[in-house]
Amino acid sequence: QAALVESGGGLVQAGGSLRLSCAASGRTVSRYAMGWFRQNPGNEREFVAAIAWNGGVTLYADSVKGRFTISRDNAKNTVYLQMNSLKPEDTAIYYCAARLYFTDLDPRKYDDWGQGTQVTVST
Repeated sequence: QAALVESGGGLVQAGGSLRLSCAASGRTVSRYAMGWFRQNPGNEREFVAAIAWNGGVTLYADSVKGRFTISRDNAKNTVYLQMNSLKPEDTAIYYCAARLYFTDLDPRKYDDWGQGTQVTVST
């Protein structure tokens, strides 16, 4: 299993930006699709974005299209989520996850998960 560690969360005003990072250790993630999900207490984990193992395919939730960008640097074993024009409804704990090769919107299809990083967007 890959150990995934998210960072970059924090408190930001509406309209601001944050860049989340997900660093993997224990194995290379170059063969893995990576996803970002978010969750608030009492709610199900929600798909945000995903990127295929070679970066050839990216998927986004409708709620973040045009504002968030997922990217990866396989040489650094790291995946990023650039979040711009943040809104209060983006407030959540953000998790990164890994699965072999291909992207998926279903969190149950992912095998490895990080511990999450809190993102709070104030009005």
